[in-house]
Amino acid sequence: MKFDNFFAELKRRNAYKVAVACAVGAILAATVAYADEITVVTNVLGPEGPLFLDGNLYYVGWVSNTLSKWDGKTSTVLNHTEGCGHNGLALTKQKTFLLACTDDPGAILELDMNGKQLRRWDADNSGKKFDGGINDIVVTANGRAYATVFGPYADPPTPTSVIGKILYLAPGSEKWVQVANDLNYANGIGISPDQKTLYVSETVGNCILKFTINDDGSLSHRSNFALLTLLTKNKNDSWWLGPDSMKIDNKGNIYVAQWFGGKILKISPDGKLLHVFEIAAGDGTTNVAFGKNEDELYVTVVKDPKDPQAKGSIVKIKNVK
Repeated sequence: MKFDNFFAELKRRNAYKVAVACAVGAILAATVAYADEITVVTNVLGPEGPLFLDGNLYYVGWVSNTLSKWDGKTSTVLNHTEGCGHNGLALTKQKTFLLACTDDPGAILELDMNGKQLRRWDADNSGKKFDGGINDIVVTANGRAYATVFGPYADPPTPTSVIGKILYLAPGSEKWVQVANDLNYANGIGISPDQKTLYVSETVGNCILKFTINDDGSLSHRSNFALLTLLTKNKNDSWWLGPDSMKIDNKGNIYVAQWFGGKILKISPDGKLLHVFEIAAGDGTTNVAFGKNEDELYVTVVKDPKDPQAKGSIVKIKNVK
């Protein structure tokens, strides 16, 4: 979840209970923004978590508290859970969704493909609540899952505590356990194709970290992978400018959204900037999903990151391979 104003966040929680009505209207006709940028879904309140599966695009709205599906013509709300702040979304090997609730304290939901809640986690294996909110989730090829804990918002809108964590759910386990801490607002998370490396965004640190994934699912060899300010010039000055959510292609390249930056960065496995996808639909790029054969990208974007309703859209662009 992303906001640059604490009072706006409070106002959102108390006043913007327009979830389903707004999400149902989040559609329809495709319109051209750039020559190669097509808007496929409009009027999303807090667009995030895109996944393209079997010809359908699934996405969430953290302001509308919704999970929706776009079939190429129409959007349908699958889940509305007030007070969740739907954010990260991942598909499990059992064909269910793991959904990150970013409202603080956070939660993790497991939903079926129709949006029905199957279970909910509100605390880790020690009973500690997810203070700071759950931001993103990724599932490995063998069914492991990792999730990020973000951090608190403040007034004035500056970061206050480095409490970001990485949580781990082993296959067949019912408990999330902490496997890393002291992250500066942990956000997007991804796995390398060989399943040996975990990448995590530190939004406030403007940095992407990487970890070695051990055989037991624990993490080691924490190191800095990329500092975004050294890869591309900042579009705006903000504490929250850094890397947001990410996806990793079959070659191991990282596609990371830059909140407040209006762009998607494509970074090679050795940390080299390969391409910058400038997004015309707004400055608040939040996440990206691959279309069929990774030929296209679906980008979730908020028009103005300072908008308390986070009004935005999903655009489709051609990938650059």
